[in-house]
Parts: sequence; structure tokens; C-alpha cells
Amino acid sequence: MHKFFLAIVISALALQACNSNDDTTDSILTQPPYNKLTDSIKLAPNNAELYYHRGSLLYNNNQILTAEKDLRKAWEINPKEEYALSVVTVLKQRNVDSAILFLQKALQKLPNSVALQIGLARGFQQKNQLDKALNICNTIIQKYPNQIDALILKSELLEAMNKNDEALQALETAYSYAPDDVELVHKLCFEYANNKNSKTLKLADSLLKADTQKTHAEPNYFKGLYYENIGNYDEALKNFDAAISRDYYFIDAYMDKTQTLYDEKKYSDALKTLQLATTVSPTYAPAYYWLGKVQEAMNDKTNAKLNYQRAYGLDTTLKQAKQAADRL
Repeated sequence: MHKFFLAIVISALALQACNSNDDTTDSILTQPPYNKLTDSIKLAPNNAELYYHRGSLLYNNNQILTAEKDLRKAWEINPKEEYALSVVTVLKQRNVDSAILFLQKALQKLPNSVALQIGLARGFQQKNQLDKALNICNTIIQKYPNQIDALILKSELLEAMNKNDEALQALETAYSYAPDDVELVHKLCFEYANNKNSKTLKLADSLLKADTQKTHAEPNYFKGLYYENIGNYDEALKNFDAAISRDYYFIDAYMDKTQTLYDEKKYSDALKTLQLATTVSPTYAPAYYWLGKVQEAMNDKTNAKLNYQRAYGLDTTLKQAKQAADRL
């Protein structure tokens, strides 16, 4: 009898909690800025666009669970790609698995959606299931050879699989279809530089020539990175300085300049560069980590430890900073 009574009490409490949550949701939806959309939904309960707009508004205001219900409802009424992608955005905040499951079901309704296929490949990428992600990219590219997003993602996947030559080839193919895509050109030039490929120089020089206002730091940075990687430190430093002169806040140029000077054991110059870097970006953790490294090399262990600790305090994923501080 006691167990039976306890079960009734638990069920009643659970029902009360559910009703309480529903009441809270209803309360939110009847208040500004949602109330007008809620009234419209009551008048047109099968209008997917109304649910979509209310769900988007809820999401932007961090009402995630309620937003998910509305976005799913919009998708249920009218399975549009736009609605599906919005549901995926919400689900990713919960976990990748739920997003993957939804995408697989959504693709049964919209099998030709490239965006949903790319989304699924990205999900597998996050799960480190690289072969599955790569297969999806290859399927898309086979049907649409000039699909830039699929080519770029394929490049990323191949690079993660240590197939650098194939990764670069995929990126070059994407560039051949979209040579005016600035982000893509920069990505290609960066990869050339990382792979010590002399094509860096030609591509970077073409970018410099096109930059008649001399406002873009990236081309000089890419050249500097290339020269740094092949051990031509003089040219590397010259180009890092040129990048900084074009954009005083271009933190990557400061950091690579620091590493070049560190490799040359020019610690005083590296220290000056880092002092500028921390002025430009006072919360950038790697700058303090390198400040610690330089100071340690100069036998200033007290300040080195402080900067290692500061770096870890700013970014707790920077485990090497904590290890260095503990070591000192």
C-alpha cells in the first residue's frame, strides 16, 4: 500500500511540474515581443512561417527549448530547407548526435538538399567520423563539381587525415571555380605557406597588386609565414613588419614575428614585439604564453611564471602554459 501511494504522489508531482513548465511557456508566449505572433498563430495554426518567426525570435532571446518546439513545428507543417537548418542550429547546442539524427531524417524528405548534406558531413566531422563526412562530400562533388562548400570541407577533412597534397588539390579546385572569393583565396594562400609551397609568393603578390589602397595585411603575412617555414628569417621578418604596418592590430603577424625572433635567439627583440602584441590585444592568451617563454629564455623566471599563469587564466585550454608555470 505504501509503495502504491508513493507512486501516486510521484506521478502527481511530475504532472504538476509538467503543467508548471507549460504554464511558464504559455506565459512567455503571451508577453512581448512574442504576443502578436502568438495571436496570429491562434488565428492561423497551420502557418509554418509564423512558427518559424516566433521560434527565431525565441532563439535570439536564448529561449532555446521553446524555440526548438516552434522551429520543429514549422518544419512539421512545411518541410523547408531553411526550417531544417534552423532546427539543426538549435540541436547542436544540445549535442551533435541529436543534430545528426534530425539531419538524417530531414534528408529523407529533402534528399537533394546540398545544405543539409553539408550539415550532416559537418556533424560527422565533429564526431571525428571523417570517412563518413568525406563520402558525403565526394557524393556532392560528383553531382555538383563546382560546389565550393563541399570542396572546402573535403580539403579540411583530408588535412585532418594527414593527406595534405590531396587537401591542397581540393582547395585549388575550389579556387579555380571561385577566384574572387576572398576568404577562399586567403585560405589557399595560408595552406600554400604552411606546406612550404612557393605558389604562396605568386598568389600573395597578386593580392598585393590588387590591394591598391594598401590596407590588407594578409598577403604580407602569408609571405612571411612561407619564408619562416623555409627558414629565410630575414624575409620573414620583413614581411611580418609589412603586415603590421598595414594593420597595427593584426595579431598573427606579431606572434609569428615573435616565434621567428625566438628561433633566432633574438630575445630582446622578441620581448619588444610581445609587449606591443599585449598592448594591441591585452586578453590574447598566447601572447602571454610566449612572453613567458621569452622571459624564461632570458632567465627571468619570476616574470615568466607570472605570464604563464596569466596565459592560463585567460585560456584554460592552454595546458602548456599551466605546465610551464608548474615547472617553474
